[in-house]
Amino acid sequence: MAVDDKHISYRIYLVAVFIFLMAIAIVVKLTNIQWVEGDHYRKLAKQRTVRNFVIPANKGNIYSADGSLLATSIPNYEIRFDAKAPKTETFEKYVRQLSDSLATVLDRPAGYYEQELRKARANKNRYYLIARNLSYTEYVKIKGFPLFKLGAFKGGIIIEQETVRKHPIGKIAERTIGYDRIDPATGIEVGKGIEWAFKSYLNGKDGKILKQKIAKGQWKPIRDVNEVDPIDGYDVISTIDVFIQDIAHHALLKQLQDYEADHGCVVVMETETGYIKAISNLGRSEDGSYTETVNYAVAESHEPGSTFKLVDLMAILEDKVADTSTVYDSHNGVVKYYGRSVRDSHHGGYGKISLARGFELSSNTVMVQAVYDNYKSNPSKFVNHIKSFGLDKPLGLHFKGEGRPIIPHPGDKIWSGISLPWMAFGYSVSVTPMQTLAFYNSVANNGVMVKPQFVSEIKEWNKTIKKFDTEVINPKICSDETLKKVRAVLGNVVKKGTASKLYSKEFPMAGKTGTAMVNYNKAGREGMYYASSFVGYFPADHPKYSCIVVVHKPNTSKNNYYGADVAGPVFKRIAQKIFTDAPSTNKIKQLDSKIAKQEISYAKFDTQSNTKTNVIPNLKGMPGMDAIALLENLGMKVKVNGVGKVKNQSIQAGQNINKNAIIVLELS
Repeated sequence: MAVDDKHISYRIYLVAVFIFLMAIAIVVKLTNIQWVEGDHYRKLAKQRTVRNFVIPANKGNIYSADGSLLATSIPNYEIRFDAKAPKTETFEKYVRQLSDSLATVLDRPAGYYEQELRKARANKNRYYLIARNLSYTEYVKIKGFPLFKLGAFKGGIIIEQETVRKHPIGKIAERTIGYDRIDPATGIEVGKGIEWAFKSYLNGKDGKILKQKIAKGQWKPIRDVNEVDPIDGYDVISTIDVFIQDIAHHALLKQLQDYEADHGCVVVMETETGYIKAISNLGRSEDGSYTETVNYAVAESHEPGSTFKLVDLMAILEDKVADTSTVYDSHNGVVKYYGRSVRDSHHGGYGKISLARGFELSSNTVMVQAVYDNYKSNPSKFVNHIKSFGLDKPLGLHFKGEGRPIIPHPGDKIWSGISLPWMAFGYSVSVTPMQTLAFYNSVANNGVMVKPQFVSEIKEWNKTIKKFDTEVINPKICSDETLKKVRAVLGNVVKKGTASKLYSKEFPMAGKTGTAMVNYNKAGREGMYYASSFVGYFPADHPKYSCIVVVHKPNTSKNNYYGADVAGPVFKRIAQKIFTDAPSTNKIKQLDSKIAKQEISYAKFDTQSNTKTNVIPNLKGMPGMDAIALLENLGMKVKVNGVGKVKNQSIQAGQNINKNAIIVLELS
């Protein structure tokens, strides 16, 4: 018995020692947590219960020159269903009513929704998709349906909201308006066009607010000195005129479709300012439709063909090595240099004609002889003229991806014996349509070369933040004497030259046709195709606009791929449409004056925003962005549906203002 007692005592001592050691370990651990690692754990606890949340800034809008909305941000909603959240009796009570209601808004029958909702509940699906890409009106309606109106915990409704960028005028000028977004695959910010180039103005600055986690996963704001309010983005006023843009887009589209072309572009520029009034870039998709995917006018540098001959004429006249009356023999339409033939498009040539007539008829043999004979001993002199015209470097546009010109120079690796004669008729050089347009526009603008501009102003409501004035690249591209002669010859191209089909006595235009072979150096010429172009200005006597049209790879089976036939009609249609319904009046739509509806809008907003009031104002008819700013200045929270002007307001005018109350605006 004594032995058993002794064993029991040993066991008690052993347990006591173990408990004592455990107590010491706990005390050591607690001491270590409290004093050694205390700061780390306190910081970790704070991170898990207190967090900084981003308050996104409202992105600015993009407007056209005539006040139309080109790009704006609107809320987009997605609704999902947590099928486990409702109790069984609640689910059974409302599932059929919910299905009937969903069928009235969405595009499937009630039976389909009841089946899917029951399947989701059976599968314990906690994230079943009901609908996405919903407007605010649709979201509010669905949120009020049976079951869903019970809320997230009792009704299982899950609401996700994001802000999306919309283009109210659709696909027109889509590539120029552009985008700025995060690539989901890489997480890298990507963008194009005005949205990307002017994102520093449009995006504003996000704010931040500290929140503390409370029950049921909710976060409560902690108001402190570290709170930063968001700064909304500015509005960008583009130079695009929707009236001209619509004309240009559809004129180009029709011609691309008629000629089954691969792609093309058109640009209309205001002569004096350089403001781009219209730009369309259309490429053919696999299904045969045309969409805007590449900014060909800015990015595509290629051999221009005969539109480059204006460089020849201007250089020759400036150096006075020949005159417009100098006669050249076209040699039956063929001249040779270093064993290579230069041919006229007209079989048999034009006989003996003047330099001016050679330009008007786009004679390759005449223009090449005029350049080669006068510059063969000093080709650098001719190349330096090209550089003085600004065709050797990019224009420095705000857009990224501007195509780089290629102008060979004696001594370069690409220079050869045929470089000079080939340059004379638009080969062995490469320029973008926008560069060519800027060059021709300088002729229309009395010799002043201006930089093409896509944005005229940055605004914060009625306050101008920054103005983009006309930027002069070259104050005088050539002498007045040369200018007078080249303008006369460009006018004759339309009157009695290659573009005579476009001539109208009541409607004066001037310009130059171009037909270039592209990829002609490829083996067997399998990749060779034609690029048809026309560039010029109108009215010819007092130019208001310049325009370039380029169509790549028209269907040659139609036996009509020349610039005058493919690109010229687009130019003429745009020019005549810009004129009034009676073109003979020679009056052009005025675009350089202040925009009445913008000025009225700004004035109205300024008056209302500076008027002290304790009641809800009448917002109907006010532009949406103005109404939002006005209400937020009064301390209210605003939700909007749609774009445009205020059609309805959830709190009627005249009611007392309740700070932080939510008011819903319907825009149209």
